[in-house]
Amino acid sequence: MTAAAARPGVPSDVKAVIFDFYGTLVRMVPPLPPSHASVFRRLGLAEYAEAWGDQWATGPRDGEDHLAASADEDTYRAWEVGRLRRLAVERGIPGPAAGPLATELDRANKRLRIALFDDVTAALTRLRGHGLRVALCSNWFWDLDRAVADVGLTGLIDATVTSARVGARKPHPRIYRAALDAVGTAPGETLFVGDMWEADVVGPLAQGMRAVHLWRPDRAVEGQAPPLPGRAHRITSLHSLPALL
Repeated sequence: MTAAAARPGVPSDVKAVIFDFYGTLVRMVPPLPPSHASVFRRLGLAEYAEAWGDQWATGPRDGEDHLAASADEDTYRAWEVGRLRRLAVERGIPGPAAGPLATELDRANKRLRIALFDDVTAALTRLRGHGLRVALCSNWFWDLDRAVADVGLTGLIDATVTSARVGARKPHPRIYRAALDAVGTAPGETLFVGDMWEADVVGPLAQGMRAVHLWRPDRAVEGQAPPLPGRAHRITSLHSLPALL
């Protein structure tokens, strides 16, 4: 085991590894998506931009249940725009302007350019070489499969589970159950790997899985790493993950 692992290895009965996507396997790269403030200015609504706040704080909440909205792709995409419109009206933006604003903000949210972290391909290849199933479980948009293809991971991933299609966001139990169903393993046979504490460590542990907290040196999350509970490990690079197994 490498020095990056925080404790002895994971028991050898693990049959599948489920990864978070953004922040774990991929990162955002330039050109960055338009800021929400720039959208407000372009639409002549600059005076409302400050009240709107940070664009990352206006998305769906972690743990949110939106099962009805996830009935199909059209329904979900309408829900995405609709919730932004309702939020705009709540924050004082005039009704006639709220609809076009919500549409443009939704487009801005999805103009992400992403790329793999340098350690991803080798780590996933090694896991699959050991006969482990590999899956994704992500709070992502409807088209997670397309994002996976865009970064060249299609051949290394056995299943993808996105909150948009499941109808619940991590750490809601439903999305973890869907991920377990996708890989066909029991919770105790499954390892969950991700960079977010509640969504990728606490949530999976509550469902009976083991967990690995990825604490990259160049992480976007600030602060100190929380103490590790039982059945959890911490690594600073995915290069350390195969050694745990």
